[in-house]
Amino acid sequence: MNKKKGGATTHFGYREVDEAEKTQLVGEVFSSVASRYDLMNDLMSGGLHRAWKAFAMEIAAARPGERALDLAGGTGDLTCALARRVGARGHVILSDINGAMLKVGRDRLTDRGITDNVTQVQADAERLPFPDNTFDLVTIGFGLRNVTHKDQALRAIFRTLRPGGRCIVLEFSKPRSALFGRLYDAYSFRIVPKIGRFVAKDEGSYQYLVESIRKHPDQEGLKTLMEGAGLERVGYWNMTGGIVAVHRGYKL
Repeated sequence: MNKKKGGATTHFGYREVDEAEKTQLVGEVFSSVASRYDLMNDLMSGGLHRAWKAFAMEIAAARPGERALDLAGGTGDLTCALARRVGARGHVILSDINGAMLKVGRDRLTDRGITDNVTQVQADAERLPFPDNTFDLVTIGFGLRNVTHKDQALRAIFRTLRPGGRCIVLEFSKPRSALFGRLYDAYSFRIVPKIGRFVAKDEGSYQYLVESIRKHPDQEGLKTLMEGAGLERVGYWNMTGGIVAVHRGYKL
């Protein structure tokens, strides 16, 4: 975090902006792309995002009867999987700070007939409106990098976990191979914004999303942040050469 006249600043992609401005700008990005978010994920990843999420669910190992929070849950992919795993005796909260994304997620859950054990809450990841020791499991998929104060969000997650509960962070990370990293950069910066322009009619939002990945901590950096928030036994699994990683930590 930096300081300039007028208050603290942070990054919005590669730009330096006031912290309050970042919250507004990120909100505008996701309000703009909400209706095409899932289609864009399929196009940008070649469908791999589905495998990444499925693997994250295996690592999460949700059990029947558990209470789970899908934080920054957006259009509800992880919520759907969690709801099926916790079953009728369990409960899942789909939470997102962005109303447009949350509406798409709510509609998708309704279309799939998943309503009885799921509720939706619009909330800021840094200031979760849930009591201490509420959840057995908290997941956040491809959302942590958009949070202004990642450490604060992780502390909020830790607070709301029950003792023995676990946190799952699914996020873009750093490729393990330098050559693969260069190829990935070329694809990300040259192709992804153009897909955004033609499909979502919003090149700028996808330019930001590409840049936000590069500003996010790498595998070891995120592990350190999670440990700093109080989580223990933190480990991670790389996927697709390290483009994406799943981190898991426990509240012991």
